Amino acid sequence: MAETFPVKPKLRPTSNKTTPTPESKYWKSFKIPKDIETTPSKSLTYPITSLSFSPIAPHDFATTNSATLTIYSGQTLEPKSTINAFADTASSASYRCDGKLIAAGDLTGTVHVFDAKSRNHLRRLKGHSAAARLVRYPRASDKFHLFSGGDDSLVKYWDVATEKCLFPLPGHKDYVRCGDASPVSDDVFLSGSYDHRVKVWDVRVCKDGPVMELNHEKPVESVIYLPSGGLVATAGGNFVKIWDVIGGGKLLYSMESHNKTVTSLCMGKVGREGGEEADQYRILSVGLDGYMKVFDYAKFKITHTTRFPTPLLSIGFSPDCKTRVIGSSKGNLYIGRRKGKPEESEDLGDRLGFGAVEDEPQRRVLRPSYFRYFHRGQNQKPSEGDYLIKRPTKVKLAEHDKLLKKFRHKEALVASLNRKNPENVVAVMEELVARKKLIKSVSNLDTEELGLLLGFLQKYSTLPRYAKLLTALLNKVVELRAEDIRSSDHLRGHIRNIKRGVEEEIRIQQSLQEIQGIISPMLRIAAKR
Repeated sequence: MAETFPVKPKLRPTSNKTTPTPESKYWKSFKIPKDIETTPSKSLTYPITSLSFSPIAPHDFATTNSATLTIYSGQTLEPKSTINAFADTASSASYRCDGKLIAAGDLTGTVHVFDAKSRNHLRRLKGHSAAARLVRYPRASDKFHLFSGGDDSLVKYWDVATEKCLFPLPGHKDYVRCGDASPVSDDVFLSGSYDHRVKVWDVRVCKDGPVMELNHEKPVESVIYLPSGGLVATAGGNFVKIWDVIGGGKLLYSMESHNKTVTSLCMGKVGREGGEEADQYRILSVGLDGYMKVFDYAKFKITHTTRFPTPLLSIGFSPDCKTRVIGSSKGNLYIGRRKGKPEESEDLGDRLGFGAVEDEPQRRVLRPSYFRYFHRGQNQKPSEGDYLIKRPTKVKLAEHDKLLKKFRHKEALVASLNRKNPENVVAVMEELVARKKLIKSVSNLDTEELGLLLGFLQKYSTLPRYAKLLTALLNKVVELRAEDIRSSDHLRGHIRNIKRGVEEEIRIQQSLQEIQGIISPMLRIAAKR
């Protein structure tokens, strides 16, 4: 028998305040010492189209906005140099694996290669007939090639030394806007397009077309490899999706937590202050709603959320886990920096201004060869390097989960309604929709059970996070059970209450729109001042 898992509610915005976890405290520790405005005039705004960190310490980072590429110091966070060699708006900055060269595209379709230190213009790779929005170097050790993508729907693989395109890779049917190089192979990379497709290319067999294709079902804005090289994250619309490319391109999870388009993804890592989650990777996403989300793809849950005042277009995280940079549509750079703690090995006398202090005798470390090692109590904390073996926890199934396991769909719906937990009820309804059994279950409800369902719809159908599903279900219930509703005063009372609730919600929304129409011009006038 296949293993059964409980039905879980989808990730939805909530207003409940919870106690911050160690990981949440870790992400909040990225204070913003600098909010840099990259545009000289407030009347002109140039969005930060891309961010890229150097893989070599001190991990300088480069940004593109307008027709400029700016390199910032990874130590002082101040601009080190500016490159103004672009004929049009620059995009998609990318460092080479040794950090010595940096490449970027522009709207003329040219890919430019510069010396990161001297700013010398080394190469111009001309081959795209429209804007070059994607430029990436391989990650591991290849210093002689890069790949690019443009609004001409083409992906190209270049020999940088000779400025020749080795492989033009057709296949996309719309703008190519994003891509990433594999962390485990210099021959494999991704490209994402507005045709909703993500293609996996292998330059060893690229003449036969892409080796795999993923359908994101929305225009793809960003795509990244996860550190193992076997998983891929894609962003488009307000979705972030996780794919198993080793398993044949299987969709593992779809996250809908942003309210507007997700514009950029990057990988971050939880430091040692993150509690039990230390040294684990996270997906960082930003969107036009101004939110940055931290997503634990091992547990499929959001671990931290931060709101910024402007729509966000790009995000980068330094390899040493100390700096996080976010670029906005209005040209702002939100640079978050963590202060490093003094090393434990630092000499106490030097820190206090005295001479050398004698080391205190260290406590004897327990080793597997000692007798006491095998008689440690259960409260003994594990040492670094110990392997913890935990007892497998038995999955506890709620009543509705047990009924779903037995394919008793109507009883599962009624059981969830009786528990009066809206998240579980909606989760059960979504599961029945996936099984194509929700309408049949509603049709089989008796009068008392139908009253229970209408009471739930009356209470929660106007809540924004449930309205999409429950409003559609309400229409179906009224259509299917019209005769039963007419014959029962109790059920007609529920319908009248639902009607009043919907009319009240419409009045509230109209009032809010009127207020927004009054305030918006005032805010625009204040912003110009």
